[in-house]
Amino acid sequence: MKIKNLIWLAGIFFMSCQKKLAVVTAPDFDVTTTTVTVKAGVPAVFKFSGIATTVSFYPGEIYKDYNYKDGRSVAVAGKGLALSFSNGVAAGTPAGTQANQFSILLSTDFNGNYKDLASVKAATWVNITDSFTLATSATMVATRSVNLSRFVQAGKPVYFALRYINRPQVANGFVRQWLVENFLLKSVDTVLNGAVVTIADQALAGFRIVDQNPVNAPARSTVTNTRVTLYGPIYKNPADPIYNPNNPVFDPKNPIYDPKSPQYNPNAVLPVYVAYDPNSPYNDPASENWAVSTAITLDSVSLGKDWSIPVRTSIYGAMPVAYSYTYSVPGQYTAYFVAANNTIEHSAATVKKVVVMVTP
Repeated sequence: MKIKNLIWLAGIFFMSCQKKLAVVTAPDFDVTTTTVTVKAGVPAVFKFSGIATTVSFYPGEIYKDYNYKDGRSVAVAGKGLALSFSNGVAAGTPAGTQANQFSILLSTDFNGNYKDLASVKAATWVNITDSFTLATSATMVATRSVNLSRFVQAGKPVYFALRYINRPQVANGFVRQWLVENFLLKSVDTVLNGAVVTIADQALAGFRIVDQNPVNAPARSTVTNTRVTLYGPIYKNPADPIYNPNNPVFDPKNPIYDPKSPQYNPNAVLPVYVAYDPNSPYNDPASENWAVSTAITLDSVSLGKDWSIPVRTSIYGAMPVAYSYTYSVPGQYTAYFVAANNTIEHSAATVKKVVVMVTP
């Protein structure tokens, strides 16, 4: 009997926990001024009546406009394309001396197949390297912004490739590291809020490494959101201790592998010995690896949502009776206040519009 009673009580408790919260109603909120005239640099004052859980403000300026709260995009088709970036060349380890390893190319017919280098090179690529200033040391050099509009084809995306050439290192010296940062594509003629619109930056360019010999002579190139590092494969030197079968790293009794030894290295992994093959074509190959961008579309650019300014963020504290905001540029603005009552499950809002005339 006691077990049945417990089950019954548990059922009642479960049903009570499942009860939904009451639906909230829109707040009785108003802005008592429908039109405000104020000088630029002088605070505009908006007076409130009523109460709401939260109040947000869209002043009507660029990037703070209620009409673009769900997203803003701008057309860039036919408005040109300009590129700038920073680059540097480091000696690497061991210090390299190879020259003419780096170039930058552009394509409008690459099919997006990054599977292998042959697929990438099947596209038509235009070498645009001579338009930019290349570094001569590890000190980063910022290039000028170069107008590439003549290469753009209507309705087609643009791809960029950072090409790295590795020549046999015994004959040509060790390879160097090429570094690319601040990759920036901008419209030429699309201006918003006094600034030229950015089409893509280093992160949005989405570079991927495509290597000629990823298995047998892998390049040491890497990509992050802020840098592309282009680097050739390791030259397989027969004098390297890794090809000496008597190297202690191949000895399973080496104390670095023994948890009981003071010399134990928990990160040490016993390697499998592979003898040097003097006949391997991958000891010191000529090879290439490219960093290839994603498709850069030139129809429109999404700038994300316009955001409001919080006026009241919770029920705690007194409801404000007014709010002031300072406009710096003369003009006519349509400002919005969004007042809402919220629960975990529901939200109801009241939206109020105010026309603001800002004079010089």
